[in-house]
Amino acid sequence: MYVFDYHRPNSLADAHGLLTAREDAKILAGGMTLIPTLKQRLAQPSDLIDLSACPGLSGITLAADSLTIGAMTCHAAVAANPQVIAALPALASLAAGIGDPAVRNRGTLGGSIANDDPAADWPAACLGLGATILTDSREIAAEDFFLGLFETALEPAEIITAVRFPLPLAAAYAKFDQPASRFALVGVFVARTAAGSRVAVTGASQEGVFRAGDLEKALDRDFSAAALEGVRVSPARLNEDIHGDGAYRAHLIGVMAGRAVSACQ
Repeated sequence: MYVFDYHRPNSLADAHGLLTAREDAKILAGGMTLIPTLKQRLAQPSDLIDLSACPGLSGITLAADSLTIGAMTCHAAVAANPQVIAALPALASLAAGIGDPAVRNRGTLGGSIANDDPAADWPAACLGLGATILTDSREIAAEDFFLGLFETALEPAEIITAVRFPLPLAAAYAKFDQPASRFALVGVFVARTAAGSRVAVTGASQEGVFRAGDLEKALDRDFSAAALEGVRVSPARLNEDIHGDGAYRAHLIGVMAGRAVSACQ
């Protein structure tokens, strides 16, 4: 690890002030990606700003048409929350499948989407549900938030405070994971909403999370797993590595989408 200064501010305003004033400061949420990156000397921030003492950044609030989850809420808390299980069980299931118990009890929703790892689960939920990312200065639609590989629309000193998820008619997440890391080789989040079907894919693309338009069109005609049979996903620009090539991942997208739709029934 390189040398850095550690800060644990007691308010969001103080955190924002530190982030603005310091030369190359980084936000520390759960640290599940940042700490290993520092240990491997792949990053050299001047300061770490720990948000764990800032009030109002964790918790879950259910409204008539939405579920809002604080950015510092850990995955395990989402998975076990009775309101989430009752109102949007797809999120509870997704959170329960992230990493291992240590990761689920330390990793946070805000940290995951701010990092925007191309194989992370939460970006698929945000994009699949048409969520809104709330920051200390504005609201950003998920469609505009995820810009590509480890890239988001966040400004340099902007801090995520919560994510607001609209409640769908039905939703489910299906993941084919790498057994060691539990990251998604392919993960598909399917939502049936009053405005139409939404299908978001993570783990498969070189450009991060994306919506599968052809699958959405098929589900708009008939929201069933059978409707997806024969819908071909192009392997172009899909990841190719030791775990599988683009054609393999394209096939998995269809399979995982079918499983997610079946789980919605």
